[in-house]
Amino acid sequence: MIKVLEQSPQLKTLYTIIRDKKTNREDFIFYSDRIIRLLVEEGLNYLPIKQKKVNTLTGSNFSGFEFKGKVCAVSIVRAGESMEKAVREICKKIRIGKILIQRDENTALPNLIYSKLPKDISKRYVLLLDPMLATGGSVCKAIDVLKEKNVDENKIIFINLISCPEGLKKLKKDFPQVKIVTGVIDKKLNLNSYIIPGLGDFGDKYFGTT
Repeated sequence: MIKVLEQSPQLKTLYTIIRDKKTNREDFIFYSDRIIRLLVEEGLNYLPIKQKKVNTLTGSNFSGFEFKGKVCAVSIVRAGESMEKAVREICKKIRIGKILIQRDENTALPNLIYSKLPKDISKRYVLLLDPMLATGGSVCKAIDVLKEKNVDENKIIFINLISCPEGLKKLKKDFPQVKIVTGVIDKKLNLNSYIIPGLGDFGDKYFGTT
């Protein structure tokens, strides 16, 4: 499943701001955070719910719903850490894990450097966070790590800001049951594996290391 946010006038405007190379870091963070919040809210729509009955202050009975099961978030370091703030604001007391993956310069393959995950992650739904989906190598390696911890593939919701056809194709081929929530699908990758038109290195711009 691939869910792309509705391309509303608001969303189009927000993406134009963060893509603009003239946008300063303060504004880049502010408007990126707004998009991330929309993405996380959409991602939560794919968590299962169950019925719950409550009493209202009018003395009435109301048959509503509550989330079924526990949830956690896992950010792919470093850029994925930019999405943690929105997750914490939306999901009260959520547990957040981290996975660090780097590309081997000799083989060009992604290597796991570090991971710290909740001990009971196999019992949770996972919001996997990474703002840019380019080749798909890092996110697929991260999903491998989660599956090694006995996380069911269909309990993973990958949330990202900008994706491209090449990355989506690889992710759906390797992990067809993973749910993908993205803000926009760009045209392609260039020869250096950067998303076009994209916005450059998201982590560098967000954390001010350009």
